[in-house]
This record gives sequence, structure tokens and C-alpha cells, in this order.
Amino acid sequence: MSITRNIRMLTRYNAWANQVLFAALAELPEDAVMAPRPTVFGNMANTLQHAQVVDVIWKAHLEGMPHGMRSRVPQQDMLLTALAAAQTALDQWYIAYADQLTPAAHDELLSFEFVDGGHGQMTRDDILLHVVNHKTYHRGVVADMICQCGVRPPVMDLPVFLRDIPSQL
Repeated sequence: MSITRNIRMLTRYNAWANQVLFAALAELPEDAVMAPRPTVFGNMANTLQHAQVVDVIWKAHLEGMPHGMRSRVPQQDMLLTALAAAQTALDQWYIAYADQLTPAAHDELLSFEFVDGGHGQMTRDDILLHVVNHKTYHRGVVADMICQCGVRPPVMDLPVFLRDIPSQL
């Protein structure tokens, strides 16, 4: 499998897994999603909002534009429906972006400034891989919080995506 195909597949997997998770969260009472929990971002919604803020930051880096973020921590609570809609739009952007990348662009080194300060450089591929991995990590954290509600979390594994959504490749 070529890196181009992998990147395209992973952006689709990321979007699918996000949809699966948001659908599962929609089945929970809103207060369960917003309930304080002993986790870095305090609850399920804020954890996903942090991951979304990071998506916005990396999108701006890929576009060579300023992102205007001063923190990776959510500054205000978002309702789950608004969070899901914003994430869907971002996911579609990442899919379209991966689809239009030329083979040469995959290895192009981009320079950027970290939100906390300091200079960074990554290839476009490395950024896209990080976006997918970062989101996977935080979906796992949210899945654990779903378990704390006495509910089985959804299955969001890559092999399940590859089995169930082969037309997405």
C-alpha cells in the first residue's frame, strides 16, 4: 500500500471513528457527557473539544495560515451537537486535503510554531499521521469514560473500519 493510499485511508478512518463515537455519545444523557471526571480535560466533551482544537491548529499549519489559538485547552464548553458538526466539517476538510496531495507534497517539510512556544518542522504526511494518532488516543480516553457510565463503548478499531467500510478506500 502506498503512503498516498495510507494517508487517504487514515483520514477516512478518522472521520468514520469520530462519527461512531459521536453517535454513541448521543445515546448518553447530556449530563453524562459533561459530568466532571478525573481526566486531563475534565469530561468527555472537553476531551473531544481539545482534540478538535488541535485539529484546527494542524489544519492551519498545513494551509500555512495563522490559527489564532493561544491554548490547546478548550476555553468554553460546547454542546455535543455543535461539537459533532464542527468535527464532521474538519474531518471532511482533512479527507479532501489528503485526496488532493501530490506525491511530492507528502514529503514537503513545513515549519510552524508550537502553541506553547518553540519552532517545529514536520512533513505533511507526519502532520496527517499525528492528527489521526492524536484523535485515536483521545477517542480511547473517551471510550474509557463511557465505560465509567456503565455502558459499553463503541468499537472504533481500524480493522473494523477496513472490514465494514471497504468502499471508503
